[in-house]
Amino acid sequence: MKFFAGCFLLVVLLAAPLFTYAQESFPNKVVQITRSDADQPNEVSIAINPKNPNEITAVSMQRDYPDGLRGITDYAYASFDGGQTWTTRVMPNPEHRTQGDDALTYSNTGKGIVYHSYISFNQLRTPHPLHASNGIFISSSTDNGMNWSTPVPVIDHINTVAPFEDKPYLITDNNPDSPYYNNLYLTWTQFDVYGSHNPTDSTQIYFSRSTDGGRNFLMPQRISDTGGDAIDSSNTVEGAVPCVAENGNVYVVWAGPKGLLFDKSTDGGRHFGKNKVIGNVVGGWDFPIKGIDRANGMPVTAVDNSSGRYHGSIYVNWVDQRNGDPDVFIKYSRDEGKSWSHAIRVNDDKVGNGKDQFFTWMAVDPVDGSINIIFYDRRNSNDNTTALTLARSTDGGKTFRNFKVNLKPFKTSANVFFGDYSGIAAYDGHVVPVFMHFTNKTDLAVSVALFHFQPGTMKPMK
Repeated sequence: MKFFAGCFLLVVLLAAPLFTYAQESFPNKVVQITRSDADQPNEVSIAINPKNPNEITAVSMQRDYPDGLRGITDYAYASFDGGQTWTTRVMPNPEHRTQGDDALTYSNTGKGIVYHSYISFNQLRTPHPLHASNGIFISSSTDNGMNWSTPVPVIDHINTVAPFEDKPYLITDNNPDSPYYNNLYLTWTQFDVYGSHNPTDSTQIYFSRSTDGGRNFLMPQRISDTGGDAIDSSNTVEGAVPCVAENGNVYVVWAGPKGLLFDKSTDGGRHFGKNKVIGNVVGGWDFPIKGIDRANGMPVTAVDNSSGRYHGSIYVNWVDQRNGDPDVFIKYSRDEGKSWSHAIRVNDDKVGNGKDQFFTWMAVDPVDGSINIIFYDRRNSNDNTTALTLARSTDGGKTFRNFKVNLKPFKTSANVFFGDYSGIAAYDGHVVPVFMHFTNKTDLAVSVALFHFQPGTMKPMK
């Protein structure tokens, strides 16, 4: 670059911002996976089949039923060519309840089985409900989301919405050397009364497991030693995402009034230990974002089961405001949760610049051990114009590089429910974030971005 002295340089400097923090360029293709008639899809999750990485399944909720009844139901999206093309399927919903809080995990059993967890309820906010119900269900597919089994209840309450079960997430033990190989684990938040401001109503974190491939689930057990309020805000305990290590240890972190709390089981989920505070969530996990009807920085937990240098490391990814604006963070443990690193900032724009990053999600590649984090990013915006960034680390979370997702930045609207999270999957250098975005002032779509790295590097696949 050449530099020129004189008035021309002064005019250029005055006309342009002094700092820009553009993400790095990296070849990636954005593919919309929802059909053009999808009605406000959001709350997404994605999983790659470890037995055939060309098979990818995603899920979201949408606002309509196929039979014309108004409501919310879940949809699955299946790709058999690495994400280039997608087929839409309506998920089972025999009682026409409201569904949501979708999550996916793949097991490496047979040709690969994908499991879908979700909440299912009726008349949550109705003062005197006639047909109240709420619970958490699991269904599975052996053909990459084209067909789904009859849903199995993890927990189900008939004729009541109290207690209320919320925000479940699940994981399978895919480690053949684990004594609990193929176990399925699920964690979630239980509200005494959802949204209650009564100080006697609380929230706790619960856990359940299946030892027979998701056909049955054992009685739920509480794993939080202390709870939070039931308001569904920063003093509520939420964001429990389990992960499982090669030796069968189950790890989970959630957020609440005490910060980030860690717990683990060393016997396949039969027992959990005492909760341990491992960090702060400065400003709380619930915070305002302009043009979003609600936002959060709840934690995501994952473990490195690759054969790489950082094998066994536990990672926790979240968002907080310790620098005065929402930033994405990660911390790690190399000793099964006994000690933890300091908080490491993932987004690489200027610290304290007042720019928002939000709705983070993380995937640790089980083949190369890379850490891949997707988040919404307003580093180059002065309003609610929003882009997406993929951050990647190949040194065990010590440093990250930020890559631009090739989606045109879009403006958001607080009048449209945007959902509560994004999603991402990674396998052998193939990294696939899934996310909602506005296509106009009132409509949402769900898309994926296809990144192909040389395993263990920041280089594109040749």
